[in-house]
Amino acid sequence: MYLLDTHTLLWSRLEPTRLKKLHQEIIKDADKQKFISVISVWEISLKYSLGKLELGGHTPEEFLSTAMEIGFQVTAPVPEYFASFCQLKSIPGHKDPFDRMLIWQAIQDNMTLLSSDTEFPKYKPEGLRLI
Repeated sequence: MYLLDTHTLLWSRLEPTRLKKLHQEIIKDADKQKFISVISVWEISLKYSLGKLELGGHTPEEFLSTAMEIGFQVTAPVPEYFASFCQLKSIPGHKDPFDRMLIWQAIQDNMTLLSSDTEFPKYKPEGLRLI
């Protein structure tokens, strides 16, 4: 099972050539379970509303619908993940709450996170599986 980082989700729909080849292959493979988190949905909607994100002429609602139509499943952290989030080790210089919650969700749900973020490998000792 794979969880897409927000930028991986965005690139898969808007700029697929920016994705790593392995990410492209996983995303195209109909036999692989691919998930997007409601954390990413919220991040996209928030940044869109602030004018910090363009979705190729689509609204966040349309973007989500399209992602679901092509086979991405939506998942949400359970309340216990939010309560136990304090257990995720702080990495100096990396405080993005959206990223950190996606990392924690991937660890807790035993999913492999698809991301090109250069800060994410620092969380491997915490149990993050990353491609």
